[in-house]
Amino acid sequence: MTSSDPRPTRLPRRLPAVEETSAGGVVIDVQGGAARIAVIARRNRAGRVEWCLPKGHIENNETLEETAVREVAEETGIVGRVLASLGTIEYWFSTSDKVVHKVVHHYLLEATGGELSIAGDPDAEAIDVAWFPLPDVHSHLTFPNERRIAQMAWERLAGVT
Repeated sequence: MTSSDPRPTRLPRRLPAVEETSAGGVVIDVQGGAARIAVIARRNRAGRVEWCLPKGHIENNETLEETAVREVAEETGIVGRVLASLGTIEYWFSTSDKVVHKVVHHYLLEATGGELSIAGDPDAEAIDVAWFPLPDVHSHLTFPNERRIAQMAWERLAGVT
């Protein structure tokens, strides 16, 4: 715009910010003395496949632990029991109409039943699910903060923390 342009300067539109809280977890199954973890694949907004920990929004009056158990079961088919808290991850992202500050609470869960499947995912966000050996899961998880949570699960199981 030049100084001779009669139009007023337009400031960028500020999107409203919202807070979201989710819960999920690292669900562990031990086979032959080796721990493995169920991880889901989904497509991001750009269409790329991301391998991540199962998680989702709180429904009704659920506790964070109840949400983690439900979300793990829906997205992986595996029923679990909470053993310990592993901490939280915080991040920001934008959609076309808002900026979201998301806080995700993660728990260590012991697999107690179920079969690996994405058929129970009501949002159909998961496109695949797989077991990965816990010591190797860092090479499969897309996000560094989720690799940190998986490392915390490994340390908890190994008795380091």
